[in-house]
Amino acid sequence: MDLKDALKIIGAGDDETFELMLKANQIKQKHKGNKIKLCAIVNAKSGKCSENCSFCAQSAHHQTNMPSYPLLSSKEIIKAAKAAEKNMGATCFSVVTSGKATKTKAELQTIGASLEIICRETKLNRCVSIGTLTKPELLELKAKGLKRLHHNLETAKSFFDQVCTTHTYEERLATIKAAKEIGLEVCSGGIFGLGESLEQRIELAFTLKELNVESVPINILNPIPGTPAAATYRPMRPLEVLRLIATYRFILPTADFGIFGGREKALGSLQPLMFLAGANVTLVGDYLTTKGQAPEKDLQMIKDLGLEIDNETCPDRIGAVSKMRGNREVHSQVFEH
Repeated sequence: MDLKDALKIIGAGDDETFELMLKANQIKQKHKGNKIKLCAIVNAKSGKCSENCSFCAQSAHHQTNMPSYPLLSSKEIIKAAKAAEKNMGATCFSVVTSGKATKTKAELQTIGASLEIICRETKLNRCVSIGTLTKPELLELKAKGLKRLHHNLETAKSFFDQVCTTHTYEERLATIKAAKEIGLEVCSGGIFGLGESLEQRIELAFTLKELNVESVPINILNPIPGTPAAATYRPMRPLEVLRLIATYRFILPTADFGIFGGREKALGSLQPLMFLAGANVTLVGDYLTTKGQAPEKDLQMIKDLGLEIDNETCPDRIGAVSKMRGNREVHSQVFEH
């Protein structure tokens, strides 16, 4: 699919939306079958972020009155992971922290130690979303059992300076490329409804395709009072969101992707249709600074559509981690330099 075809799909009229969804769902069925993957996160460090992303309630540049706290202990992170696996049915778990990057080696070691135990004591696929990372830092986390890096591009390169000015698009690309180079899977997507054009939504999709990311989270702006994005907020209509999902499935036929933050507000009563528009993943439980709907509702929604929960978990990696321990001295030396 080229740019012209993609623009035609995303710019289709309301009366064409369900036909587009049908075709997108057929593509999803071909590559992903009838199964829906469930992800969960823990907000392991909140607030006081140095970056000025226009949508973010955790930015120190905005007055949002959001809670702020330092990095959770390894024990607390592991507890959250086990609860996600047992109570929500999640098969992927991500440790998320605020800030441009992990500030200290001690913080990175706490996250690494958490991953190692999650790897040993659960069957969860392990992911982190902890900002900019260097290749040595990524190698250190991979040695502890990290499988996937989450690092959103947020929007198209041509629109990025309207969203954030405290770091560059190139910095975000560098972290993704470093993760791919060492064999980590990458989850990267964006947030929509920030004022970007249809062309820029497509631009982001083709950038993600070029990067060959494995998973694409689509977030819809849920405006938080005190953020610049809230002051210029114009809600996306449910059918517009469904066309966005369908278009991304056409462009990224083999990727995992789904609707995460803002789906309840943006889609309203049409929320179940996200799975018939091409999505095969969703996030259960709460988001970073906003509440999600009860996991039981998500599970029932999937069941009512005749879909199945994808129970494919990470294979036993105890042996793999043990093997990696033998190389840990090398990784540690790289990390320290």
